[in-house]
Amino acid sequence: MAYVVTDACTKDFICVAECATFAIHPTADEPKAGEVSQVYINPDECIDCGNCATICPSGAIFAADDLPADKAHFAAINAEYIN
Repeated sequence: MAYVVTDACTKDFICVAECATFAIHPTADEPKAGEVSQVYINPDECIDCGNCATICPSGAIFAADDLPADKAHFAAINAEYIN
């Protein structure tokens, strides 16, 4: 079970700094940072530590199993961005 970023993300990059495995992209210094409206979690690199969810001020990050029904599609959106 990976964590998933939803559209409530304010792209403040706080979660990126807290990620133990660097699974969240883009980072502030990556070229794509200015092209996207949020950050995304690589489900293959996420170790389910929850650091990102606890630090997120906008409440945009959920464990995949806890995604609200209306946000469930963001699991695929996160994975698609990474691939």
